[in-house]
Amino acid sequence: MWLGPEEVLVANALWVTERANPFFVLQRRRGHGKGGGLTGLLVGTLDVVLDSSARVAPYRILHQTQDSQVYWTVACGSSRKEITKHWEWLENNLLQTLSIFDNEEDITTFVKGKIHGIIAEENKNLQPQGDEDPGKFKEAELKMRKQFGMPEGEKLVNYYSCSYWKGRVPRQGWLYLTVNHLCFYSFLLGKEVSLVVQWVDVTRLEKNATLLFPESIRVDTRDQELFFSMFLNISETFKLMEQLANLAMRQLLDSEGFLEDKALPRPPRPHRNISALKRDLDARAKNECYRATFRLPGDERLDGHTGCTLWTPFNKLHIPGQMFISSNYICFASKEEDACHLIIPLREVTIVEKADSSSVLPSPLSISTKSKMTFLFANLKDRDFLVQRISDFLQKMPSKPPGNSRAGRKASIVDSAPESSPAPQEVSEQPASPTSPLGGLQGSHAQEAPTASQGLLKLFQRNTPMEDLGAKGAKEKMKEESWNIHFFEFGRGMCMYRTTRTRELVLKGIPESLRGELWLLFSGAWNEMVTHPGYYAELVEKSTGKNSLATEEIERDLHRSMPEHPAFQNELGIAALRRVLTAYAFRNPTIGYCQAMNIVTSVLLLYGSEEEAFWLLVALCERMLPDYYNTRVVGALVDQGIFEELTRDFLPQLSEKMQDLGVISSISLSWFLTLFLSVMPFESAAVIVDCFFYEGIKVILQVALAILDANMEQLLGCSDEGEAMTVLGRYLDNVVNKQSVSPPIPHLHALLTSGDDPPEEVDIFDLLKVSYEKFSSLRAEDIEQMRFKQRLKVIQSLEDTAKRSVVRAIPGDVGFSIEELEDLYMVFKAKQLASQYWGSSHPAAVRRDPSLPYLEQYRIDANQFRELFASLTPWACGSHTPVLAGRMFRLLDENKDSLINFKEFVTGMSRMYHGDLTEKLKVLYKLHLPPALSPEEAESALEATHYFTENSSSEASPLASDLDLFLPWEAQEALQQEEQEGAGNNIQEKRGDGD
Repeated sequence: MWLGPEEVLVANALWVTERANPFFVLQRRRGHGKGGGLTGLLVGTLDVVLDSSARVAPYRILHQTQDSQVYWTVACGSSRKEITKHWEWLENNLLQTLSIFDNEEDITTFVKGKIHGIIAEENKNLQPQGDEDPGKFKEAELKMRKQFGMPEGEKLVNYYSCSYWKGRVPRQGWLYLTVNHLCFYSFLLGKEVSLVVQWVDVTRLEKNATLLFPESIRVDTRDQELFFSMFLNISETFKLMEQLANLAMRQLLDSEGFLEDKALPRPPRPHRNISALKRDLDARAKNECYRATFRLPGDERLDGHTGCTLWTPFNKLHIPGQMFISSNYICFASKEEDACHLIIPLREVTIVEKADSSSVLPSPLSISTKSKMTFLFANLKDRDFLVQRISDFLQKMPSKPPGNSRAGRKASIVDSAPESSPAPQEVSEQPASPTSPLGGLQGSHAQEAPTASQGLLKLFQRNTPMEDLGAKGAKEKMKEESWNIHFFEFGRGMCMYRTTRTRELVLKGIPESLRGELWLLFSGAWNEMVTHPGYYAELVEKSTGKNSLATEEIERDLHRSMPEHPAFQNELGIAALRRVLTAYAFRNPTIGYCQAMNIVTSVLLLYGSEEEAFWLLVALCERMLPDYYNTRVVGALVDQGIFEELTRDFLPQLSEKMQDLGVISSISLSWFLTLFLSVMPFESAAVIVDCFFYEGIKVILQVALAILDANMEQLLGCSDEGEAMTVLGRYLDNVVNKQSVSPPIPHLHALLTSGDDPPEEVDIFDLLKVSYEKFSSLRAEDIEQMRFKQRLKVIQSLEDTAKRSVVRAIPGDVGFSIEELEDLYMVFKAKQLASQYWGSSHPAAVRRDPSLPYLEQYRIDANQFRELFASLTPWACGSHTPVLAGRMFRLLDENKDSLINFKEFVTGMSRMYHGDLTEKLKVLYKLHLPPALSPEEAESALEATHYFTENSSSEASPLASDLDLFLPWEAQEALQQEEQEGAGNNIQEKRGDGD
């Protein structure tokens, strides 16, 4: 490849000159090729260990002039053929021109300009401008592909110098991280190490330090344990490896391969040492963290962040933190965890004002909203650029606010306006907010049912005045008053200041009149609802009357959702639940419907309208509990693994007992999937749901640990799983909410009475308090880290289960052992996955559906089968192999969908390897008849048959000669004998018929 000319001071230290002319020198690296000797070993070792620029190729061309001591590299090559091509081009195109010049400096300038021109021409159409990978990085990618035999489609993300520990000996070399593989290469004094690991095969990835290995990264597969150490920046490397392994697990889970995100913001100037893919992955990680922190929609893209302070009027302080800007939101997070979080949707912004700087308040920025709240930021490093970005995003906002029929106004940008100056525009009446359930978002369907505008609880509970409820009513009134005071001090709606005070109020229980509103705000569902007006009504209209497997399952579970609640003992509640679940199944066919969704949705419908319940369900399934509600409940199994790990950490004396009893796997799915709604009295579980929408999954884990801790003595005395489940069931049945103003609903989970006195009642607020006191050290970042580790285990365990299921589905007469079948399955699966790596045009990649039975999930097409046939079968026969492979594929493809599954593949392999002579001959014979023949071959064979019939006396048919290409003479004789016997039998049968 051509290289941008760079100076080489010592041209012959480690190189041997093979060709030379007055202007160029072609050199070979010492030790490359024959007769390397000790010098070659030393040079090879130096190349690997010190190859920081990835430029050491075995051949190179230098430019030189007679009187200069300086040489310039202009090309390198990995093979003699490649470098010779460049050398010949230089001789044919430049030598005659260069001889005309009189000045050597002009010669060098001309050569450098010519080489730069060639490189620019080659790269002109490769990538969009501004997204070009650095030149050195491209050379490293090229070297990686040639070193490990990777195709053009395999993209390098980054590469690092490190050591691989083989036994107790470190091997210094280079670690290459590609989109689909981890590769390592080392060459030390003649000993070569070359490793290639697919990310989809990684079962464990962790950063650790032991006496044997210094701070290192451990990578496990099913077959080996690999340790890498001596990284310059081990944290960065490990983070990138985690991200790539996560992408691979996602590919196994739902067949989504890695695609570069074109919507991510691009830097104006690419970093000189970072590839475009690395920038892409870094941006993805930041986006995911941003969205998770502020519960934003899944398509929101972080544009940038900067340090600043926020004036908090409730405590009269300037709180330091970070401001985050994206196309639809301005967010703030304090440095001190949970001190203050703020989310300002740009749709709510009316004024962005730059005030005068002062020593007390440097670079202040004021943002006002339609709800007449003003937020004051200061200490902004680049205020003018920030205001310009906000202005650009505001210009792109729709002029009519979503869900509001009134005409909206664009926000104003004001420079250095004094605080006392009037606002540039008047703020019209307050827009739709969660306090007005639908705020004008109703579609045509919304007018048809009462549940379109209010929750079922308001429709079915008795309108008893709070004063008549005694102490409970007074307590509920106090809660409402506390929240009203909080709204006055901290704001109400999406722009509320969220502080530790907010969490304290949530832990004391959200009053029922505010529950739906606050669930929408804390979950982020409100943002999606107001930006998608009419979406739910459209889904309901489209899904009405449509039948599918999901709708059948929904119908089966409708009457089992909350049968004890009066709201679901009549058609009004049932119909609302049906519409919400069916609309979601129509929106997200990947999930469709999963058991437990009905229980959670029924509770959401109690406190919100149908549309609000729908968007809460979206937030739950797609953001807050990822991968929970699918056919394999992967997310719940991941969090179950986290729960087991936390039990070992916090309750070590109970952990081993729980493992022996096998209880954790039984309880965690029912507890986590339904957020305790199916195992605890409704009024108590609703309080946990309050905390869940504010805190996320950590609350569920904390409460689960507190329940085990409260029952430790009894659980340690249990002798089997049934006894342990009885202990926990009785405890949960007696978790009560004495503050609930709703009439008690009988809980039918487990009427576990054994004749003893009923267990003591446990107040839900006491349980929550204990869970926070004992287990509050859990942090969201730690849980995400644990989720990654558990996700590897869970998905690989599911893959192993799939492999065993597929192998068991293979008939026992195939002739392969279980171990051989498992090996064949891994090869077959790898071939199908490769089509997703390097080109989604393959039908197998396009059609893979993880919801299908295990046997049908991995299928290969004719091209992939041809590659496997050439490498695995005993019938590969030179130039005829592709023809034979194509015929075998068509023979095995019984349903004619141009894909074969593993069972069909093994059946064909078995006939070739383990069939007796007669069976093998029959297969070979069938390969020369339809349907094994291609349409062209079938037509040719038909013509040959007619020709053979007409000229059977003397001439051999083309079909016979075609058969001769594949069959040895013994096989041909056996076939002829078989045909004669068959003909004889036919004659005997005809004679018998005649008699």
